[in-house]
Amino acid sequence: MTIAIRIRRLRLADYDAMVRLLRLCGLNPRTKGRESRTSIAAQLRTPRNRYLGAFEGARLVGTVFGTHDGRKGWINRLAVHPDYRRRHLARRLVRLCERGLREQGIQVFAALIEPDNVASEAVFRGLGYEIDPMLYARRKIHPGV
Repeated sequence: MTIAIRIRRLRLADYDAMVRLLRLCGLNPRTKGRESRTSIAAQLRTPRNRYLGAFEGARLVGTVFGTHDGRKGWINRLAVHPDYRRRHLARRLVRLCERGLREQGIQVFAALIEPDNVASEAVFRGLGYEIDPMLYARRKIHPGV
C-alpha cells in the first residue's frame, strides 16, 4: 500500500525531523544560529513565511522555506529525502511555496544554489528559473548567525 505524500506548513514539533532531513541532504543546518529551535520558532510565527514540509504519513520527507522582502520571494532549504527523489516532490514543494508568496503579491522568485548542486540547479531550471552565475557577498555580525 502506497501512502500519499501530503504537504503542509511546518510546525515547531517538526523541528527535530527537519534538522535530520537537512543534515541527510547535506544542507548543514545552523542549529546554533539562524536554524536554532528558537530562531525557527520565530520564523514559523511570521505569517508571510511559507515553510512547508512534505510528509508520508508522519515521516518528513521534504522541506522548502519561502520568505520575501516585500519585492522578491526567496526559496530556501529545498530538501528531499534521497529515497523520495525523482518523484517531482521538489517541484511540488517549490510551486506551493511560490503560490503562497504570490498570494502576498510577490512576482519575482529567487534561490541561491551552491555551485556543485547540479540536482537543485536541474529542479529550478525545469521550473523555468534562469540560472545566472553570480558572486555572493555577506557579512556576519558574529559567527553563529
